[in-house]
Amino acid sequence: MEDTRLERTLTLAHLVLFGISFMALGTVFSTYGIVAQMTQGMVPSAYILALIAMLFTALSYGRMASAYPISGSAYTYAQKAISPSVGFMVGWSILVDYLFLPMVNYLVFANFIHAAIPSVPVYVWILLMLVLVTVVNVRGVKLAANVSLVVNLCAILFIVVFSFLSIRHILTNQSVFELFSISPFFQHGIDISTVVAGASILCFSFLGFDSVTTFAEEVKKPEKTLPRAVLLVTIIGGIVFIAVSYLAQLVYPDYASFANPDSAAFEIIQYIGGEALASFFIVMIATGTFGSAMVSHASVGRLLYSMGRDGVLPKKWFGYIHPTFKTPARNLLFVSLISLSALFLSLGTAASLINFGAFLAFSCVNISVIMHFYIRRKERSGVGAFRNLLFPIIGTAMDLYLLLNLDSYSLVLGISWLIIGFVYLLVLTKGFKQQPPQMGMDAA
Repeated sequence: MEDTRLERTLTLAHLVLFGISFMALGTVFSTYGIVAQMTQGMVPSAYILALIAMLFTALSYGRMASAYPISGSAYTYAQKAISPSVGFMVGWSILVDYLFLPMVNYLVFANFIHAAIPSVPVYVWILLMLVLVTVVNVRGVKLAANVSLVVNLCAILFIVVFSFLSIRHILTNQSVFELFSISPFFQHGIDISTVVAGASILCFSFLGFDSVTTFAEEVKKPEKTLPRAVLLVTIIGGIVFIAVSYLAQLVYPDYASFANPDSAAFEIIQYIGGEALASFFIVMIATGTFGSAMVSHASVGRLLYSMGRDGVLPKKWFGYIHPTFKTPARNLLFVSLISLSALFLSLGTAASLINFGAFLAFSCVNISVIMHFYIRRKERSGVGAFRNLLFPIIGTAMDLYLLLNLDSYSLVLGISWLIIGFVYLLVLTKGFKQQPPQMGMDAA
């Protein structure tokens, strides 16, 4: 039982599908109306800025994944490159991020389906989805990857249909030249600060590119596959977000007339495709949130496994791998119990904690690249100075800027969680008289 380990069965295609599922391409519709009004119709420009910011951090994740191709993601990278104590605090901060992401998806899924079928209570949909996601993830990572493929195909199909109908609408009601308008990217008199503010919100759409690194010990040739997967997920997501928001702006340029900015995309979808496309949209959102819940649920199970194997968390429970399914089954059940909080917690509370943990972890991954490659391995000449110092510094600055610009409620909740983790670390290390437990590289 003690020798049971994760099995290397995943390919680059599997990882990209997982990452895209985690990001949920449909989020471009969820945030469109709010950012359109904030940026005065320049959502594509805001997405470009957000993509640039996330690419620097994605490069750092790829660098560290090639150096340490083991489970744990940001927790492992900070632990190995900076210090075990810093690694613990990064793991602690991102732990709440991962723990609450499945719950957010259960809430979104249940709310949309309840809107379509109001006779069935929200809690029924939450419980049904939670049970289904748990069963799929416990049964095995390849089954989850196959389910992820179906989910992504649904989202991609909707985006293709939306794009086709948008282009047809423009050609029918305007002209072919409108397809090449620069107004969604640049307008005279628009303050650039509004676009930057929009980008800070849209960066949340990219959360998930890092999730693929938690599957490091189930990937074939992880040193090459993981960096490619991280970049591909970030770039693919960015291109889709920019293209969809561009077409939405061309089709419906009067961003100030939305009845409700939160559901503005639904208004646009009804405008170009009627009730048929609106119904398809509900299906796409439902399957997209299911896919994101499935991947986030699986990811946190592996993060807990890494911390349990290290002895940072109780090893008997968190370091367990099911001998048949080769999955951290106990951790997945534990995450399901945490996700039951969707029955009484608000979406705002969960989102506040998620945002704080993500940007703190992103910053530390960038710093890990500097510590490991530039300082420790002294890769400083030529391209190395850019890859190992300049790019991570830019990534760190961007992440910290986004972190500090979160609302005060998010900062208070995030700092409170960090204080709890610090107290636990004090107990674990007996007042820093000993180092937190670490996993040797050979244990992977």
